[in-house]
Amino acid sequence: MCGICGEIRFDGAPADVTAVARMTGSMGSRGPDEAGAYARQAVAFGHRRLCIIDLSSRGGQPMVDSELGLALVFNGCIYNYRQLRGELQHLGYRFFSTADSEVVLKAFHCWGSDCVHRFKGMFAFAVHDLDTGVVTLARDRLGIKPLYLAERPGRLRFASTTQALLRGGEVDTTLDRVALHHYLSFAAAVPAPHTVFRGIRTLPPATVRVVHPDGSSTETRYWEPVFTRSPAHRDWGRAQWQEALLDALRTAVRRRMVADVPVGVLLSGGLDSSLLVALLAERGQHDLATFSIGFDAAGGESGNEYYYSDLIARTFGTDHQRIHIDPARLPAAVPQAIAAMSEPMISHDCVAFHLLAQEVSRSVKVVQSGQGADEILGGYHWYQPLVGVARSQSAEAYAKVYFDRTHDDIAALLTPAYRLDRDVSAEFVARHHRAAGAETTVDAALRLDTTVMLVEDPVMRVDSMTMAWGLEARVPFLDHEFVELAAACPPEYKLEGDGKGVLKEASRALLPGEVIDRTKGYFPVPGIRHLEGEVLEMVTDALRSRAARDRALYRPEALDALFAAPNEIRTGRGINVLWQVGLLEMWLQTVEG
Repeated sequence: MCGICGEIRFDGAPADVTAVARMTGSMGSRGPDEAGAYARQAVAFGHRRLCIIDLSSRGGQPMVDSELGLALVFNGCIYNYRQLRGELQHLGYRFFSTADSEVVLKAFHCWGSDCVHRFKGMFAFAVHDLDTGVVTLARDRLGIKPLYLAERPGRLRFASTTQALLRGGEVDTTLDRVALHHYLSFAAAVPAPHTVFRGIRTLPPATVRVVHPDGSSTETRYWEPVFTRSPAHRDWGRAQWQEALLDALRTAVRRRMVADVPVGVLLSGGLDSSLLVALLAERGQHDLATFSIGFDAAGGESGNEYYYSDLIARTFGTDHQRIHIDPARLPAAVPQAIAAMSEPMISHDCVAFHLLAQEVSRSVKVVQSGQGADEILGGYHWYQPLVGVARSQSAEAYAKVYFDRTHDDIAALLTPAYRLDRDVSAEFVARHHRAAGAETTVDAALRLDTTVMLVEDPVMRVDSMTMAWGLEARVPFLDHEFVELAAACPPEYKLEGDGKGVLKEASRALLPGEVIDRTKGYFPVPGIRHLEGEVLEMVTDALRSRAARDRALYRPEALDALFAAPNEIRTGRGINVLWQVGLLEMWLQTVEG
């Protein structure tokens, strides 16, 4: 797990190594162990390393293989790298390290950009062909590892964070009105390739981009799960699906134990993280390090789920740490978490993850986490109302249960300079729902949430907050083979038992019933969900600041109503509107420096 960046020039000038050095330096938290640089004429790479596999300097990056004529920067982990290494050795390749990054380099030489089909893992990488000058950029199937792009005439830069690109300089920071519309429609999730800034784009998940020396490029999407029923599964009933999904998850968990350092688990006490612990115990893991976080209650809302995490820790004999956060730490943690965001994210989970990662990083470098199960296996409440809705009406039905606000509501919140004359968010959802490969309305919703909304919120949240402390988070529920199998599962099996029914029933032989049948929980941070005290002052001050007045993003009348009732005005999905609009302003002020 690392931070990568680089510049590619198309104007005949050499790459700006000083700018790349600034970008590299800004990502020290993502790779606190080593730093490296590479430059050859029009191309320069930078790298920050978190040592997980091959802790020696031989695994350092940028990795250059003069014999093969390739240079690489790589972020992520290839879980099947040992198998691929053996296959490549059989084909005659020689290795100078035991790092998975070298396997990526050799695999690219052997199979070209098609090598991505062979990788089981999370990754973002750039490969420079020293002979042709071609640079290939790629991102993993579920977008677990980020890759941001900033293009100007004659130049392309890339980096693991938006902050790195901004640090490089000369980025158009005009607000992207389409991204803003999505931010206010989809609980801050902004689908790729858009970001809040016009001058920064993301390489979409499951995408390879080949960049030629003249500046021309091609993009290829190499993977997409199919949410239809396969003839191979025609005779499967509930029991077969339960068994198959549990076996696929076993494989995913086993793959994510690959490391030359200890691997722990973030244990919330919910079904998903508890099942990861159970499957690791099943494999004979002893004294597994597990971690849970808790806060004091606020606004009548509990701030911890210790009862359930303690139950799992006792059941499986883990080396468990409760991390209880003193309320006095919360105000300072909010701006720190915002500073760690590559894009603005409104979930209060961000602050919890940031604080949790800070403490966990003192004990381990790698953790497994349960993110993704709700989107992949139908765990959220908005899927149930979609059952039986005609496929032709799926986009409209999804908008009713998922959108934060209507197009007219967005127009009433924004000043004229930032409004759009059409509902781009509804258009985006309609295009996605119309596409082939989703059999029912529920399938279409699950596909959108799995391939887009999951990537732009929970996945980004986990990566940003953990990497802020040099902690690598691995997400077994996002194993692409598990996702493919879950996509093929009939939606009625997923939605049973108020959601994730197929997973709940598969877990009964492994987990206490109290954990399986409990009411769905969330990462509780009541001090932010219910704005008060210093955090409320922070939000209010940001929105009343000179920077906010100059930006003039929100209508004054709309802000006055929010200030008058800071915890009463909420979106269609229950999100505190003052927090949502304030978070964006605080993030903009933070990254703009």
